[in-house]
Amino acid sequence: MQNPTSIEPTSIEKARRPNILLITADQWRGDCLSAVGHACVKTPGVDALAREGTLFRRHYAGAAPCSPARTTLYTGLYQMNHRVCRNGSPLDARFDNLALAARRVGYDPTLFGYTDTAPDPRGMDAGDPHLTTYEGVLPGFTARQLLPEHERQWLSWLRSRGHADAVSRDIHIPVGMEAGEISNAAPAYARDETQTAFLAGEFIRWVGEQDRPWFAHVSFLRPHPPFSVPEPFNRMFKPGDGPVFARAANCEAEQDSHPYLAYAMPRSDKGNFIHGAAGRLSGWNGEDFAAIRAIYYGMISEVDAQLGRIWQALKDAGAWDDTLVVFTSDHAEMAGDHWTLGKGGFFDGSYHIPLVIRDPASSAAGGVVDKFTSAADIFPTLCQRLGIDAKNGLDGRSLMPFVRGGSGQGWRDAAFWEFDFRDIAYGEAERHFRLRSNECNLAVIRDARFKYVHFTALPPLLFNLADDPMELDNVAADPAYAAIRLDYAEKLLSLRARHLDQTLAYTELTERGPVTHRP
Repeated sequence: MQNPTSIEPTSIEKARRPNILLITADQWRGDCLSAVGHACVKTPGVDALAREGTLFRRHYAGAAPCSPARTTLYTGLYQMNHRVCRNGSPLDARFDNLALAARRVGYDPTLFGYTDTAPDPRGMDAGDPHLTTYEGVLPGFTARQLLPEHERQWLSWLRSRGHADAVSRDIHIPVGMEAGEISNAAPAYARDETQTAFLAGEFIRWVGEQDRPWFAHVSFLRPHPPFSVPEPFNRMFKPGDGPVFARAANCEAEQDSHPYLAYAMPRSDKGNFIHGAAGRLSGWNGEDFAAIRAIYYGMISEVDAQLGRIWQALKDAGAWDDTLVVFTSDHAEMAGDHWTLGKGGFFDGSYHIPLVIRDPASSAAGGVVDKFTSAADIFPTLCQRLGIDAKNGLDGRSLMPFVRGGSGQGWRDAAFWEFDFRDIAYGEAERHFRLRSNECNLAVIRDARFKYVHFTALPPLLFNLADDPMELDNVAADPAYAAIRLDYAEKLLSLRARHLDQTLAYTELTERGPVTHRP
């Protein structure tokens, strides 16, 4: 973690207060952009933002699922420090975050959507209903329009538009289909009635009320499942469109490749992805995954269309040239790779996410960055841009040098992320592996050549990405790779040592009082 005073804003940054628009789309893969050359997905909204800003091609989430991933984005901390391990793990109140920091310099950070932040229960009354759900709001945000996963606010809006049957999430079942069927038929709601359109409209209406610099976080649920999308997005792609799946010959071979996969894959529930489906994911075949992926691509196009709507609304309101825009995702989506859907584990498909930053104060436009960047970099980037000192050490680094067209001298040469597969409530993983909860975790270091996955108490993995970009051949036990495996294990150990909490490590009590020395 960095020294909290190590990010030095310039006098220009301190004087200028732009509007801030942070947009997250849930579960959007980093390769699913036409700006990076996807084989079939077209994203004109994101592409337009990238032409005016900076596109980060190797951007990675810090953890999965939603709560851990978002905590890294909001706090600038790796999971090893923020310790939000699962959905429902409370966020320690001692940590600073981007909403609290922005509030200190005069913004009223306003939320449209959700943050999936479980509050610190210490100091709260045991009967407080905020302690009954992980879908809380990050401290520092004013919630203008909440939209958690139950989607009740959106369903109410649909009913006001004449959809009397919008009383539950059954509204996602395609018209004429039975619950649980994989189908690209359209649901009852139209393209201008999606959850994405609802939130975009609420944000656009709010922008028209503002008369001073604002900070908004628009947190879209899509392309998170259930996999269903209205016309015309439902028929934009056919099964088989896009790149070949990265996967072994069959599901059984994939499971046999590592004990973690043998445990996790058979336990994935179909109902997490297709509304009303029952049974395990392993019951679906290659055609099923191809059909689902085509719907997923359509859901990306639906969100992208609403992004374009937001860009135009900001221009119409005269706010575009005063607004710094950050577009990213919390984590990605396996989309059938390795016979899997959802997020978690260690494969790139779960963690490689998009990032585009457009700063109207920067003369650089259309930049593309191939350095490895992290969700932990978002908070320090905003700190530098807004002239804010974080109240604790940060693991991420400011991306402003890239946004300004620089090369990021001395930048990291690898991505790092973590995944915790403990099951505190039921202990299933602990019993299966005969491990303690704090042994049910993994950490990944991945550069352009190799990917090393360290499990606390299970066998490691090593992939030669130059020869095996699909991550199918684990060479960790191959004697020919023993030296490389040791080298990457040592790199991972050094990375974790460098990111021990440095909040007070550079501060010394002297005769003159506390003195903070810059590293």
